[in-house]
Formats: sequence, C-alpha cells, structure tokens
Amino acid sequence: MFTTTTDFVVDDDLESRTYAKVAWRIVPLLFLSYIVAYLDRVNVGFAKLQMLNDLKFSETVYGLGAGIFFLGYFLFEVPSNLILHKVGARRWIARIMITWGIVSSLMMFVTTPTMFYVMRFLLGIAEAGFFPGVILYLTYWFPSHRRGRMTALFMTAIPVAGVIGSPLSGWILQSLNGVNGWAGWQWLFLVEGIPSVLVGLLVFAYMDDGISSAKWLNESEKRLLSRNIDSENAGKQDHSFKAAVGNPKVWLLSLVYFCVVMGLYGVGFWLPSLIKATGVKNALDVGLLTAIPYAAAAISMVLFSRSADKKRERRWHLAIPCVLGAIGLVFSAVFGDNTLAAMGFLTLATAGIITAFPLFWSFPTAFLSGAAAAGGIALINSVGNLAGFVSPYMIGLIKDWTQSTNAGMYVLAGCMFVAGLLAVSAVPAKLVNR
Repeated sequence: MFTTTTDFVVDDDLESRTYAKVAWRIVPLLFLSYIVAYLDRVNVGFAKLQMLNDLKFSETVYGLGAGIFFLGYFLFEVPSNLILHKVGARRWIARIMITWGIVSSLMMFVTTPTMFYVMRFLLGIAEAGFFPGVILYLTYWFPSHRRGRMTALFMTAIPVAGVIGSPLSGWILQSLNGVNGWAGWQWLFLVEGIPSVLVGLLVFAYMDDGISSAKWLNESEKRLLSRNIDSENAGKQDHSFKAAVGNPKVWLLSLVYFCVVMGLYGVGFWLPSLIKATGVKNALDVGLLTAIPYAAAAISMVLFSRSADKKRERRWHLAIPCVLGAIGLVFSAVFGDNTLAAMGFLTLATAGIITAFPLFWSFPTAFLSGAAAAGGIALINSVGNLAGFVSPYMIGLIKDWTQSTNAGMYVLAGCMFVAGLLAVSAVPAKLVNR
C-alpha cells in the first residue's frame, strides 16, 4: 500500500519497517539508561530501611534529603537540555550518566545529615537534563502519532527498575550487610551506582545524535524520517525558548505534571517503608513485594499508551490512570494494617501513577518544536519535579508528627485527582489528540 503526500509517495511497508528499525536501534539503549537512572534516584528508599537507624536520622531528615535531589535537578534542568540541543545527545547524555553514577556510588560515605543533603543535591545536578533530554531526543526520530508508544516503552523502565531493583536492593541489604566492614546500605549505593557509569560509556559509543548521523540508515530511510519530522514540525507553535516560557499552555502542563510527580515520588521513596509498615520485616521480603506493584505498572503503561496512540486520544487516557492512582492511595492508607489489602491498593496506586507519565509527555511534544521543545520540555519537567522535593519531605514531616503516613497518602491522592481533572477540563482536545 502507498500513501501520497503533496510531493512524494511513501511505501507504507517501507515506513513501518523503517520505524521498527529505528525503534529497535535506539529504544533499548534509552530503556536501559533509564533503568539505572531511576534505580539510582530512588534506591535511597531501600537504603532508608537501614541507614536511618545506623546514622540516627529522623524521618524528616530522610524526607528532606530524598527531596533535595530535585532542587539541584530544578536549577540545572533547563540549561542542561539547551546544551544537549546544541552539542548533541550522544556526548551530553553520556556525560550525565557517568557523572551521576560516580556521585551515587559516593553516597556510601555519608555520615551526617549535612553530607546526606549535599550528596543528594549533587546527584540532582548530575542527573539534570537526562529525562527531558530523552523526551526531546525522541522528537528527533518519531512523529507524535508514533511517539506515544515509544515514550511508553522507554518509561516502562520505571516499573522494570522496580521489578529488578527491589529484590536486588533487598538482597544487598540483607546479604552484604557487614561484608568488608560496610553496612548493607553502603553496598547498595556502590553496587547500584557502577552500572550507570558503564551504560554511560555505552551511550557514548553507540548513540547517534539524530537522523543525519545514523550510518545504519540508508538514504531513502533518512529522507522518509526527515520529511515526516519536518512535516510535523511545520504545524507546531512557538519555535523559540522565550515563546515557550511565555506560553500559558506550558505553565498549565507544568501544574498537571507537578501533581503527577507528587504521586510518583510519594510512592517511589516510600513504597518499601509502606510495605514494611503493614507487618513485613525481612528486607528481602520487602524487596520481593515491592516488585509486584511495579510489574503491574509495566503492563498498564504499555496497554494504555497503545490505546492512546491507536485512538489518537490523550486526555481521558491520562485522566483515568490519575483517578485510579488516587483511589489506590486512599485505600492503601485505609487498609494499612492489612498486608494483602494494602498490597492490592498500593499496586493499583503505583500502576495508575506510573501509567500517567508517558501519557502526559505526549501533551507538550504535540505542540512544541525546536528550541521551544528543548526549553519547554525541560521547564515543565523542572517545575513538575519540584514536587519531588515537596512530596517526600511532606510525608517525612507528617510521619514524624503523627507517627503515620496516612495523611500524606490523602494529600497525594488529592494531587492525582487534580491532575486528572485538569487533563480533561483545561487542556483543549485539539491541542493533544493527534
């Protein structure tokens, strides 16, 4: 079958084969990169099970340290993405990964709250630009009606990191505790930091900056891909970073993303502790149970994103997971003393919250391009990720004040509900449903 455009004819089979070729070339590497990124970002949630007692930290100290990562992330996110747009994804993403792997491993030497805060802040600076850089990078290759599924496959790394990393983290805490005189949480930071450095070197050797530099594509494939991207970009708005900053839609999406991130890192940094609080004491058992919600989220992400791409509908596909996440958070608190019931609702909450992420990122990439995309995506991610500071710090304070995380779960549920409401009531369907 052939598709005719204004100036050329495209073989649909060739187009499908070409995009499959591109997907198999770039998505697995990005997927692997995000697994190690997310693992290094949230493994402090497992380290918490030992280090708070070893270092005499309060829940508030932990919450502030977990969240302060995002202050460094916020300050350097936009500059980092603009640099990536200028110097190329290969060098910059490799630099980001190698730097954060080193900093993450050095977390093993933390002994005081101040050191904890400083190292988490530096980790945020090191990682700034990775996630929005990858979202931007996907716009170089895939038009919007194909990008939703690619984004979902990339972001499936979040639950996969949980499925792989949770049992691994539990095993490290339990089995390596005391080896060489180091605590299990110290081994955790060291063992899980090294892969980031190795994958960063792989990115530098293997990644291409864009279509024109891809030697594994022939000329007809390059022309096809480039024309599709150019055709889509011709219909987008705001081709400068300044215009993106002044665009009300960017700030509306920043608010939606802030609410979703509140849920993500509430779960990401506290899920092991929430499971332990239901009565599970063994670190390896906590790790194994933590993998269950992430496994459900991996399946849910792919199914929802495929449906959104197929139907070319974005708003309800984002709103429904947000509401399901809110319901799961509320009832996980209500049944917090029942392991089976709490696990069921924590699974619903985690699946809903994580599923919302790739669906959200189809919104800003639907109307931003060029420098506006580089800066606008980073700006949305920066503002949204301030919730990564607010969320764990808030829950830590609430836990110290009330000896319970229930009120924190209710606040997170409210944020997820607001995100879903804004998605269907404030975002125009014609803006994102492509």
